[in-house]
Amino acid sequence: MSTKPDSSVKARPVPGAGAAALFSLEGKRALVTGASRGLGRAMAEALASAGADVVCASARPGGADETAAAVARAGRRAWTVAADLADRAAVLAMAEEAEGLAGAIDVLVNNAGTIRRHPAAEYPAADWDVVLRTDLDAVFLLSQRLGAAMVRRGAGKIVNVASLLSFSGGVTIAAYTAAKHAVAGLTKALANEWAGRNVQVNAIAPGYFRTDNTRALQDDPARFAEISARIPAGRWGEPRDLAGSVVFLASRASDYVNGHVLVVDGGWMAR
Repeated sequence: MSTKPDSSVKARPVPGAGAAALFSLEGKRALVTGASRGLGRAMAEALASAGADVVCASARPGGADETAAAVARAGRRAWTVAADLADRAAVLAMAEEAEGLAGAIDVLVNNAGTIRRHPAAEYPAADWDVVLRTDLDAVFLLSQRLGAAMVRRGAGKIVNVASLLSFSGGVTIAAYTAAKHAVAGLTKALANEWAGRNVQVNAIAPGYFRTDNTRALQDDPARFAEISARIPAGRWGEPRDLAGSVVFLASRASDYVNGHVLVVDGGWMAR
């Protein structure tokens, strides 16, 4: 059998299709929610390292100042905005402020979230509302507000942060689990509507990472050991472990990736 290429098939050159160009975010403007610390800060810094200017959002004024300073040290422009994501009006006002500061938002990273732990039979309605409004409603509102503009321009990237709890039920976290299941579904629904308009909507599902949200698990020696033993990589994730995933989903490298939930878990789901 001949191993020579078929000369009758001509490859079409793709301008700027080298690896560096595919992953470059030069000239792009991103909004990252929950950027004050942990996963959000790591992703904001990763986007800046790839060339993006970044609006760093947090729950309180000044909360993302250190992240913005890190973005600036990377040679990119940085702005800060703040809003209580459980407040719908505040969410929309924040989106408008972000556009006023940076201009059109090319990349939206819906990372911010909260978790409240209670047995399901005793789950307070107030905590349920806070979690669902923060972890789900804000994701939809920001995606709708900024995604509509992306659709009009015919280009854009939305990266939602889902969870392993998008696939399983967990214990004492009914609201968080419901929200993260819904985020995975919303990601697919938006991708179905917007992929044809060159707006890619995808999600990252982090596994067990060392963040504030998992502090209760980290502080429980038995649970920490049980979780660690199941992770094939042999360790919990660090925020920096999301850098490659978020740059991929925010860049041209993912232009044909739509409605995907990318699990970054050290192999937990494969166990």
